[in-house]
Amino acid sequence: MTEAVFTKPFTQQEAIPDAGIDRAVKIMKSGRLHRYNLADDEDSEASCLEMEYAKWQGADYCLACTSGGYAIQLALRVCGVKPGDRILANAYTLAPVPGAIHNVGAHPILVDIDENYHIDLQDLDAKAAESDAKFLLLSHMRGHIADMDRVVEICAAHGICLIEDCAHTMGAKWRGIRSGNFGKAAAFSTQTYKHMNSGEGGLLTTNDAEIAARAVISSGSYMLYGRHGAIPAEEIFQKVRLHSPNYSGRMDQMRAAMLRAQLPILEENLDRWNSRYDRLHTRLSAMDGVIIPKRKQDEFYVGSSIQFRADTLPKDQIPSFVDACGARGVELKWFGDDQPKAFTSRYDSWQFIDNLPVLPTTLRILEKTVDMRVPLTFTIKDCDLIADIIEDELARFTAA
Repeated sequence: MTEAVFTKPFTQQEAIPDAGIDRAVKIMKSGRLHRYNLADDEDSEASCLEMEYAKWQGADYCLACTSGGYAIQLALRVCGVKPGDRILANAYTLAPVPGAIHNVGAHPILVDIDENYHIDLQDLDAKAAESDAKFLLLSHMRGHIADMDRVVEICAAHGICLIEDCAHTMGAKWRGIRSGNFGKAAAFSTQTYKHMNSGEGGLLTTNDAEIAARAVISSGSYMLYGRHGAIPAEEIFQKVRLHSPNYSGRMDQMRAAMLRAQLPILEENLDRWNSRYDRLHTRLSAMDGVIIPKRKQDEFYVGSSIQFRADTLPKDQIPSFVDACGARGVELKWFGDDQPKAFTSRYDSWQFIDNLPVLPTTLRILEKTVDMRVPLTFTIKDCDLIADIIEDELARFTAA
């Protein structure tokens, strides 16, 4: 055993590229921060971002939003969700997902998960049949992508509109298709701990022209929708422009400028994340008492966080194990806590949902699940030290 301490913060992200900083400073000096407040010869950073991200994602249309959560709720609205509708959603996710459902006045029908943190496809099929729900909000939680071929089949069989929450899977793929390109619409996050960082921010993508037009109008474009980048033809806007409420969730110029500077290096960063994740996965998989899902060959993941189960520890010892790792500088989150902590919460803490179900697999899996960020400010050597500390403390508690 080693008594080494890890000293780097788990919340430290890399700096915004110089080009993004320089452009953001110019925008601040101009005073023209709003996406529609442009000089005659000036391009909109937000509109350019929308065009560039749509091309990178392989989607026809893209809208830059204030947050990933806003992008989710807007996607629900423009896909046709009405107050009182029932929406299927996997129970292993974060609070903004059921919060978005609540925001549009709909009711979540939570679906169990399987041993590998994916939505349980058998439970999804059964609840789709018994609930008559017409929407599935699928959260690719912590980057774990389910069998999307089967998900699409189930949705088609039950006439369900699929909306993807890709906050943790920007750049990830299933059978070579990017996450976000399987459903009617998708939402991405550019919050600080995601794959591109603008502090807060989000992106909505779709291949449906009418959904795209509704989203642009409802984001708060007023009648300036023509200034957007990746948008459908004018006749589509003429059809929807007077029937789409304004929810004011536009992205501003500064955040768009920072994101445009990060998009060209995103593919490189995905590889960098995975090199760190793969080292941690190899080390953790070799430890006694640790269960960590294997990644399917059909899945190209983005390892910006890692989850494992401390299976040999009883539930009442896990908080002490997490604290012991924390005392040595390794910051772990526990999904099994009965009370929500920071960004981490279990589905049965969402008391704003009526008639919360008992989902036995979700409860059993999350009871032992710990979660760790893997920022790009860490090196491979850092990952080895982190693994050493986790292994030491796990052995200490197992032997106690």
